[in-house]
Amino acid sequence: MRALVVVGLLAALALVFVVVALVRDTQRDAGAAGGCPEGWPLADVALRESKDVKLNVLNGTDQPGLAGKIADDFRNRKFQVKKTGDQKNKIDDVALLRYGPKGVGSAHLLRAYFLDDAKYEYDPKRKDDTVDVVLGGSFQQLATTTEVNQSLGDLGSPIAPPGSCPAPVED
Repeated sequence: MRALVVVGLLAALALVFVVVALVRDTQRDAGAAGGCPEGWPLADVALRESKDVKLNVLNGTDQPGLAGKIADDFRNRKFQVKKTGDQKNKIDDVALLRYGPKGVGSAHLLRAYFLDDAKYEYDPKRKDDTVDVVLGGSFQQLATTTEVNQSLGDLGSPIAPPGSCPAPVED
């Protein structure tokens, strides 16, 4: 009986501690756009699910049909592929991800599909939420689901690029 009273008391104290910590949390809005300098874009840093990611797949290699093949791979993984095509400038990297403030969370997910070997170009003036995926000469294949999950764990959460602020999270 005495042990039950002690356990009950400890549980009540823990509950009080948690409530006080939540009420006094001064970092509740940390990362939100409250202190953002005027004119800086708000970056959508919410990690997206594949079904919510819009992308264009471009072939930056001499390999014919690569963009269409990889676009099909992305579609099979539930991504929204908007356009496919060839890019004039060839690249040697695995891939290049180009995106704007609304595509930060989407680009973060896509980085995992290239095991963080893709280069990325952030354009603060870009207005859409689509990510351009340019496949390069070093590209071999998209990562497996297990590899993507491990890579996402290694990457952590998306962060706002330099010169931008995290957009407030929608509830």
